[in-house]
Amino acid sequence: MGDRRSDHVAEQTATQEPTQETPQAQERELSAPELPAQGDAIGAVVYFSSASENTSRFIHSCKLEEQGINVYRIPMRPKDPALNVDEPYILVVPTYGGGVAKKAVPVQVKKFLNDAANRAGIRGVIASGNTNFGEAFCMAGDMVAAKCKVPFMYYFELMGTQTDREKVTRGVVDFFKTHQEK
Repeated sequence: MGDRRSDHVAEQTATQEPTQETPQAQERELSAPELPAQGDAIGAVVYFSSASENTSRFIHSCKLEEQGINVYRIPMRPKDPALNVDEPYILVVPTYGGGVAKKAVPVQVKKFLNDAANRAGIRGVIASGNTNFGEAFCMAGDMVAAKCKVPFMYYFELMGTQTDREKVTRGVVDFFKTHQEK
């Protein structure tokens, strides 16, 4: 596991150039953050959490909004309004499928990333998973990072530990402070 991921979010760098806004992006209604940044926003986190709420509890306990990070949640139900994001973000994704690669990335995350305007903002991936999945632990992070050509920045198990929360909070903030886009 150690050779495919970094233990520190802040050590990763984004190599993507800022993208031009497409006419399609201009026509869509942008979503409001679930947790708006306090003060000036320096970046964003977009996450998905299932009914278990493990990822949601992790994100909320990081208190990223207090550090200037907008926090957006990908809707769980198909009939909920789509999430439309127009700023650079780090995606936090749980791993599904019990070790079956085809099912590792939640359908809702695939739908979000299939929107080119949403996909244009991704700058990195953080994944959660269950070590019971063996080699497939946090596989969703590997898959999204490869597909979107962004760094796989960090991983944690289930709801994470206090150390995970501290590393993710510090790493996300440091990443956006050192990768300011104009």
